[in-house]
Amino acid sequence: MKPETIQEKKRRIQAIAERLAGSFPNIRVPLHHRNHYELLVATILSAQCTDEAVNQATPGLFRRYPTPERLSRAAGRDIEKLIRRLGLFRSKARSLKKCAERLVKTYNGEVPSTMEELTGLAGVGRKTANVILGNAFGVPGIVVDTHCKRLSRRLGLTGEQEPEKIERDLMRLLPSELWSGFSHRLIFHGRKTCHARKPDCPSCNLSDLCPSAER
Repeated sequence: MKPETIQEKKRRIQAIAERLAGSFPNIRVPLHHRNHYELLVATILSAQCTDEAVNQATPGLFRRYPTPERLSRAAGRDIEKLIRRLGLFRSKARSLKKCAERLVKTYNGEVPSTMEELTGLAGVGRKTANVILGNAFGVPGIVVDTHCKRLSRRLGLTGEQEPEKIERDLMRLLPSELWSGFSHRLIFHGRKTCHARKPDCPSCNLSDLCPSAER
């Protein structure tokens, strides 16, 4: 693919967004939750872990600790027992307890609604914060996980490696109302078709828009 102007790239990403919307019309976070607190906890637990594994672990966790107040008073070893099947369970247990303590002390047990406040919580980076903002509060954001990073680079939408820089590149190319849906759909497309080791280019409906397809 020849070098693109910024306007050409914007037109191409718009076409990509439209096709992804056709493939994945209904966007819903696959992490099971009933409220903002549960979504926050599940998203923290999902780091370097599958959504399916998180969904198996959280029912017991939420039965035992249904509120930030209850979680803040929990012993770390008791939290560990409930999430032991997940990767990095010890550090995640520490993060959950510290996060709950901050929610209770600073936010009266409520999940805050700004990037600055969310990233001030233990275990919450920009990716987690954007999941919470987009799905709990309707605030647009780009969620850059491993799938979004891989596909953004393969599609020639960014040359960056750092998630925050990739986030900025995609935000410049898309109108804000498409940020959340686009990044989630890119993640779903990465899981279904554009796999890390062997992308299924022949069945990909983005192949004619992708500079990496021929390779």
